[in-house]
Amino acid sequence: MSTVAAIVGRNLRLFFRDRMNVFFSLLGAIILFALYTLFLGNLQTAGLADSIPGATPSEVQAFVDSWMFAGIVLITTVTTGLGGLAVLVDDDQSGRFRDFLVAPLRRGQLALGYLLAAVVIAIMLSMVVLVASILYLGVVRGVWLNIPAIGRAITLVILSCVAFTALSALIVSFVRTNGAFSGLATIVGTVLGFIAAAYIPIGVFPEAVASVVAALPFAQAGMLLRREFSGETLATMTADAPGAVDALRAMYGLDLQIGTWPVPAWFVVMILAGIAITCTALSAARIRGRIR
Repeated sequence: MSTVAAIVGRNLRLFFRDRMNVFFSLLGAIILFALYTLFLGNLQTAGLADSIPGATPSEVQAFVDSWMFAGIVLITTVTTGLGGLAVLVDDDQSGRFRDFLVAPLRRGQLALGYLLAAVVIAIMLSMVVLVASILYLGVVRGVWLNIPAIGRAITLVILSCVAFTALSALIVSFVRTNGAFSGLATIVGTVLGFIAAAYIPIGVFPEAVASVVAALPFAQAGMLLRREFSGETLATMTADAPGAVDALRAMYGLDLQIGTWPVPAWFVVMILAGIAITCTALSAARIRGRIR
């Protein structure tokens, strides 16, 4: 394990030394925050204020912000793990794999080192974004998540980081060049906000598209995070209009449906755990095969 720890430490240093890589790993979350701060937030707030007359502007703004930050945290769990795998692609393209094989290292140790380093990067950066989101909501909007909600959010973030990093590692195992990796990261950062229903509420999509998005693990993980972030603010906002709760939960992705089947929380946890186990095994085998 000391050998694997050394490999993990080396990969972490290489990642955090490249500040642009760290920045681009967080770019999806930054873009989402900028979009809502400059444009989308006002549109969402105005629409909700018109549909729920009894809600105050501060209550509506608190709900929209909490919903937005849940999406930001979710996007971070995906993009940071993907960014952490840039070291793998760079080592392959630069020929460092041949140098490693001269040393008394097993290919399994190298593969495990890359995977663990990417997971650690994802968890570290996602936790920073989670803490920043909680503090922003508390200090700026006066909405503080309670301790149980924070505990559940942390658990979901860790599980999402492991699952999505493993999935990213499996995809990256087919990428051979830095240029291809940059293209992949750009595509993921751009598309992820839509397939996770973070840019616009899932209720705005056509029914067929909404069902497809709801079937994806990104939107499902986002559903659980939104429940922790936005459940309390939604209840406060609809205190004078309790009949609107169910409709708003479906509109904003706190409840998802695949066709007519409501997606339960336990199913999402099982899906994320299954992705983590399956993709870790497959990606480790693929990475070992690349190290020759």
